[in-house]
Amino acid sequence: MPYPVSLTVAPALTDRNRLTTAFRFILAIPHLILVGGGGIGFASGGQRSDVSIGDGGGLLGVVVVVLAIVSWFTILISGTHIVGIRQFTAFYLRWRARALAYFMLLADPYPPFGDGPYPASIDIEDPTAPRDRLSVAFRLLLGIPHFIVLFFVLFAWLLATIVGWFSILFTGTFPEGLHQFGAGAMRWQLRVEAYLYLMVDEYPPFSLH
Repeated sequence: MPYPVSLTVAPALTDRNRLTTAFRFILAIPHLILVGGGGIGFASGGQRSDVSIGDGGGLLGVVVVVLAIVSWFTILISGTHIVGIRQFTAFYLRWRARALAYFMLLADPYPPFGDGPYPASIDIEDPTAPRDRLSVAFRLLLGIPHFIVLFFVLFAWLLATIVGWFSILFTGTFPEGLHQFGAGAMRWQLRVEAYLYLMVDEYPPFSLH
């Protein structure tokens, strides 16, 4: 069955905007501050090493993490996900999808601040079955395999984006294979984020599709 989190990215291969591409990092800064641009990261301090998802999730990402902690308790105790929390988290992930697509050169139009039409969009289905409290209880542990694999996938995505950046500047085109890989990597990342933020209970596939 299809996964309840789906990402659509319209192809943007030719006639790319070289000027905005050249300054993409600077142009994306307002969105990076609010919804972040990072994905999986390893942080080391002294003898302590951690793996985390959503590094660089921006100011709204901090709020979403706090709300996920609240939701962890409400789902375990009552089996319910507070509607307002769910709506805000979905809003954040929609905005984040658009910002990531722009920042990583998958689209050229400047993303809206908040909701609005854009070539990249994410859809999250509401759960139809009772929440799986057992998987919620151990959600971070269950995410570890994805943390490990996504670290390498997102690093490869970064390299692909750098190659794409030069390709757009010199030829005005984004290689189709690199664009498809980038869209797949973002799809994988956002599915895992939605899983960790308790939006879905189905385990994310290890897949770019």
